Amino acid sequence: MIKTLIAFDYGTKNIGVASGTTLAAITSELPTLKARDGVPNWDQIKKLLDERQPDLVLVGLPLNMDDSESELAARARKFGNRLHGRFGVQIEMVDERLSTFEAKGEAFERGYSDDYKNNPVDSIAARLILESWMNR
Repeated sequence: MIKTLIAFDYGTKNIGVASGTTLAAITSELPTLKARDGVPNWDQIKKLLDERQPDLVLVGLPLNMDDSESELAARARKFGNRLHGRFGVQIEMVDERLSTFEAKGEAFERGYSDDYKNNPVDSIAARLILESWMNR
């Protein structure tokens, strides 16, 4: 069955977003959403979900290398729970260890500096989370 997916790379200042479909494993980065201390503009998220109509929403879970959960992992889980509670979407948490590290390398290869003003690193990380889910 073909599924439409949205992935979020949760952060306290920026939330990376990517979308994809299991048909031919096509993924694309979407504009990063701003957050204030981890709280997004829920109207923007509603618009995104209404436009994309995902069958499943993936949220990156930033686990520590020893599999323990960091404070950010707990906040990412809370974000996933809020997405489910507010919009009734099916949520799956996805281990995203090293996705930000890999995304920073990819952004650098594309010519972006460490200046995060226009750097798509968060949405690259969301795309990597989506691709890792598809590849398993």
